This record gives sequence, structure tokens and C-alpha cells, in this order.
Amino acid sequence: MDVASRVVLGAAPALEAQLRSLAGRRLVFFAGLPGTGKSLLAHQLAHLAAGAGRVIHLLQWDVARPVFEASPAGQRYPLKDGATHAVIRKAAGLWVRQGETPFTGSRFVELARRRQDGAEALLTSTSCRFVVAVPSPDVRRFLEAERERRSANPLHAREREDAPPAVLRQLWGELARVAGELGIGEPAREYDPVLYRRVYEAVLRHRHVEIVPLDVILPTGGFSVYDFAADVRSLVPTEAEAGAFIAAVEGRDPDAAVLEREIGRWWA
Repeated sequence: MDVASRVVLGAAPALEAQLRSLAGRRLVFFAGLPGTGKSLLAHQLAHLAAGAGRVIHLLQWDVARPVFEASPAGQRYPLKDGATHAVIRKAAGLWVRQGETPFTGSRFVELARRRQDGAEALLTSTSCRFVVAVPSPDVRRFLEAERERRSANPLHAREREDAPPAVLRQLWGELARVAGELGIGEPAREYDPVLYRRVYEAVLRHRHVEIVPLDVILPTGGFSVYDFAADVRSLVPTEAEAGAFIAAVEGRDPDAAVLEREIGRWWA
């Protein structure tokens, strides 16, 4: 299948125009909860950028993370109750600031934090955008239902690893509590796009943020957002890099309980 045929934005001209503008940026990061359309937007942006002659590098948490976990150092920090260990999350965040990462899915919160390193000037430049996809309530409900359907009948192996709807709702509850901690709104039991947007604008206050409203259901039934017709080069650490950054975390944060609390306050 050719690159152009993978672009399914015809029913959403405003969204297509916004993504075509983003395709001209050097770095684009997608931030937000699972089940908000980040992977779909990254998929569409990659094909638009490839169609414009850009070279695409793709960074995704679920592709980079396993290298850390499988490394000799990382094997000391296995999953706990299905969640990535805090040391692995921190090490991956330190690693990601060392390279150029045009597209990303999730985690890597260190990219939003100001640090005195070589990456900071790039992350605050006008050629870099942090994009928050904000689906309408109807689109959010569709995305949850699609998660349920794809987990049972996946078009790509990675769809089996996507967070199921129950986890999506749990994560929303946690984000609503974060809104209360930040003092930007009352916790809401149901998904609230305004509250959601305000939380991420607060977290990304040191970055150039672009909000992408999603109020149209796009025709994605025939393909997986993990399949690319474009030439996409995935960014992953080497085993040596994974070990070195895990060692750096161990040296800087020897108290696992303190590190867990820091990771838990990712929004602070």
C-alpha cells in the first residue's frame, strides 16, 4: 500500500491542515492518556511527512522500553503488577533526552521538564511541538469501544498490548485527581475534554504546546496504527545504553521508595 492511501483525513479537513503544518516541524511529541488518539495522529503525521519528502524517525515507549527490561541491568527490575518498574521508567526518560525524537507516544515525562542539558534548547525551540490530542466525549467512547474490539481481533500484534477500556477509565480517574492537586478543576468521574486539556497544558507549561481537537471518527477499520507504509526508522537504545542509564538512576536514586513517589508525581 502506498503512503498517500494510508492518509484517512478526508472527512476532517481542519485536522488534516493542522497535521500538515506539524509535518514541517523538526520534532513533534504526542502527549496524553492512552485511548485519546495519539497513535493514530502519529501514524497520520508520519505518512504526511513522508509524502512531503521528510525522513521519519519514530520513538515509541512500547518499542524502546523492552530493551531496558531485557538488558542484564534491567532484569533486576521486572514488571510489578503489570506496571513498568520506576527505575526502568526513569532510565528511559534520561536516555530519551540524549537523542532527536520526532514522534512519540507516551511516558518519557522527562521531555517536559526543564534541565540544564544539551536537549533543552532543542525542546524549547520553535521547531519543536508538544501535541495533545483532545477527543470529544463521543470520539473518546468510540476509541474505548475500538480498543475492546481490537484486543479481541487485532490487526497487529501490538494491539494486544494496548490498555483495555477498564484501564483507560482508571487512568482517567487518576488524571482527574491530578487536576485537583494542580488546583485547576474539580475531579470528574467521566472524561471531560476541558479538564483533560487544562491538565496537560499545565504539565507542558515550559514547552510549545499545540492542542489537536478530535471530533470526527476517522475510517481506520481497515488498518492498524502500528502498520506504516512510509519508511519509518524506529529509535531504540542499545543494550549498553540501557545498562548505562539504569546505572545512572541507581547511583542518583538509590532509595527505591523515594523514586516510586517521584514517579507517582509525574505531573509535578
